[in-house]
Amino acid sequence: MGITKSEYFTDKQNELASVLKVLGHPARIAILEHLITSKQCICGDLVETMPLAQPTISQHLKELKNAGIIQSKLNGGSAYYCINEEKWDEIKSVFNLFMDQYNDCNCELPNK
Repeated sequence: MGITKSEYFTDKQNELASVLKVLGHPARIAILEHLITSKQCICGDLVETMPLAQPTISQHLKELKNAGIIQSKLNGGSAYYCINEEKWDEIKSVFNLFMDQYNDCNCELPNK
């Protein structure tokens, strides 16, 4: 695997790339959609609704948690997961700034 040479890019570029990498798996998007609609859940809830094994879901939850996108709290023998609202708002802001850079620039490809 190649070296990304991340030091050549801005902090904003590296941050956005890191978040998009974590979000770049459909299972993680499905988990986030589930958390958005249910407000919180335990891993078992996801196992019942997704076509993935419990260890696979746990790994995806771990990746989302390590990125700060979700948070968890132990209650009894279960870990409850929910969206980390502060990080969610930060991600929305960074992504919107990136997307807003394109202001109908009327980009055209040259004719052959």
